[in-house]
Amino acid sequence: MMQTEYSKEKKVGEGTYAVVYVGTKYSTNRKVAIKEIKTSGFKDGLDMSAIREVKYLQEMNHVNVIELIDVFMAQNNLNLVLEFLPADLEMIIKDSSILFTNADIKSWLLMTLRGVHHCHRNFILHRDLKPNNLLLAPDGQLKLADFGLARNMGSPQEILTSNVVTRWYRAPELLFGAKHYTGAIDMWSVGVIFAELMLRIPYLPGKDDIDQIDVTFRALGTPTDRDWPEISTFSTYNKIQFYPPPSRDELRRRFAAATENALDLMCGMLTMNPHKRWDPTKCLTSEFFVELPEPTVPEELPKLNNK
Repeated sequence: MMQTEYSKEKKVGEGTYAVVYVGTKYSTNRKVAIKEIKTSGFKDGLDMSAIREVKYLQEMNHVNVIELIDVFMAQNNLNLVLEFLPADLEMIIKDSSILFTNADIKSWLLMTLRGVHHCHRNFILHRDLKPNNLLLAPDGQLKLADFGLARNMGSPQEILTSNVVTRWYRAPELLFGAKHYTGAIDMWSVGVIFAELMLRIPYLPGKDDIDQIDVTFRALGTPTDRDWPEISTFSTYNKIQFYPPPSRDELRRRFAAATENALDLMCGMLTMNPHKRWDPTKCLTSEFFVELPEPTVPEELPKLNNK
């Protein structure tokens, strides 16, 4: 029986479909996280997203993606045994006692982009990138986690739900209800996370789905047919208010510590037209990563205090 190999010691989180525990693998005394997926709520047995999560994590062996150690059934619940990662990027951003530098931001962003690049290279969309899904290992490595909303990049004809990605990190095509989209939605999320790392407060915090559209375009400008030819095909497009895009000087004021290359990279990821938005390869080859300061080595990155 697989479950006898692990102990569940303390509940550390609970969502609609899963409870997460800290546990130990007895044979190695290794600390692990056990994500128990509640199957009782699904009338036909296991939910598709649980199966997808297992499938994708099994396929994704990468230093910047959380490791799936094991899978077992207990009391009719599916249990995912994952490496235990004690902190996430949201905790670091919110902890005002932690000071971090441009070199630290560069390191976290680099690891995020490497993880996303690996997902996209394997034709997997994450669809829920946000600071508290970017977990931090004791050695400083950042790892993409929570693949509950992930799915394969389907064919261009395939209808997808636009109700993905936590609202503040949702790309404009999703806000307009697009039924077809690409890995560009993940890149938008990374751009918003980059802005949040520089500001240390959420960049586009909409109160609800309607407000999110307003907040996004007020900050970044309302897209037009000239920049994004298919925009007028979205039924909600004509109902939104027009805002001019911010000037470069305005962006420099907003992000006072950002270099020109940092602004170029952020603007590349926050390009309205998903066809023109920068992909992981273009981001990873940005001048931002070769200019000084060099990215902090992961072991030397700031950690949560009192941990």
